[in-house]
Amino acid sequence: MTLVLAVAARSSNSVTEEIYNSMEASKQTIQQIERTLRKVIAKFPTEAEPVMTDIHLLVSNYTGEIRTYNDDDEELDRCVVEEWIKSSDEEFYEDIVPILRKCIEDMRPSIEKMSIMQPFSFVLIDEDHETLQDLVIIDSEETVMLDSTLLDGLEDDLDAFLKQLLEE
Repeated sequence: MTLVLAVAARSSNSVTEEIYNSMEASKQTIQQIERTLRKVIAKFPTEAEPVMTDIHLLVSNYTGEIRTYNDDDEELDRCVVEEWIKSSDEEFYEDIVPILRKCIEDMRPSIEKMSIMQPFSFVLIDEDHETLQDLVIIDSEETVMLDSTLLDGLEDDLDAFLKQLLEE
């Protein structure tokens, strides 16, 4: 289970604004992502025994394919986002993060009912299954949207805090 400590207060409106500041997503792209998420949700019905796992999303900017996995690297579903096939955009992964987050947020009520022990995360991974970015943490009634700018300077702040404590 991925453990990430973050504090964020974001409305769905800011997520919507963020999506339009990056790569544009067509209605078809959103539908393809949501269809895949629905298939993943169906694999964890509410009445089933809860399991401990995160949901990992591997997105290929060459094939446009999205594959979803559990923590045991078992494939849950896959789809192809035609708009993303052979994308040469250098910021491809940064651009798709808000799109994926918005789709997850839009399906939040169903996601929260999945038979996965909370908290759990939706994680963007690379071909080697290494974490690129934590997208969303689902924790009871709270969904935390992770934003890398929230963590900028955190290490410096913690170092300064520790130094202050040690001086006292």
